[in-house]
Amino acid sequence: MSDQFTKHYAEPERTAAAVRHYRWLAQHAEPLRQPALNVIGPLSLTFEHIDGRPVRPDDLPRVAAMMGDAHGAACTTDLATATLNTPHSFQDGTVFADYLTPRQTALQRRLEQGYLPNTTALRAMLDLLEKTASGPCAFYKDSNPRNFIITAAGDIFTVDTDDLSLAPMGYDLAKLIATLLLTYGPLTSNAIDAGCDAYNQALRQRDPRLDTTDRERLDDFLALHAVLTAPYLGRNGYSWPSHIRLRLQGAS
Repeated sequence: MSDQFTKHYAEPERTAAAVRHYRWLAQHAEPLRQPALNVIGPLSLTFEHIDGRPVRPDDLPRVAAMMGDAHGAACTTDLATATLNTPHSFQDGTVFADYLTPRQTALQRRLEQGYLPNTTALRAMLDLLEKTASGPCAFYKDSNPRNFIITAAGDIFTVDTDDLSLAPMGYDLAKLIATLLLTYGPLTSNAIDAGCDAYNQALRQRDPRLDTTDRERLDDFLALHAVLTAPYLGRNGYSWPSHIRLRLQGAS
């Protein structure tokens, strides 16, 4: 088996963005362990190959704790002065997308695609999005089960740095929970609580003021993710659509 993995991109701008995100995470979110980036090409990145498996439901507390630690680290360094509704900047001046704008655009697109039944449902989702745009800044990295690799020794690596934006504490944790539901089916309330508790405990160890994600707030994030991930049902191992329908009904 090759000891390297190469990811290809259609545009050099996408390659450059992934490198920028990788380096930012290495500097400001050091609890996220990443494979070594060995070769940077104009349309490809070659990484150290990591042999392992994706996240499963029973991994949730441990992965959630790592995420909380990483979000706390980023919030207390580069994101200490960031605000959720204003684009941030990388050191080279490139824009680090804000929380609201890309998701407002995506929710409008979900209406056009038929994943929201009408403009009333869209307004409810936009209101929910604005409601959640509060508190200290973390980041969103599309934390789905496939974007982590757990080795036979139990080490956790995070992969795929294509997406990075500002987000509230707990938002990316909710993405992981939502995609675990879509991949593996129902999780118990206790299992979700355990993930949330592990995340908050890791945040408290960084800074007690960062402990802001309770179950009500987590459920708000899950409702948003249900709509935003709706087009991906039947792809990437997401085979449990009943959860999406339930969330849509609750949000409309």
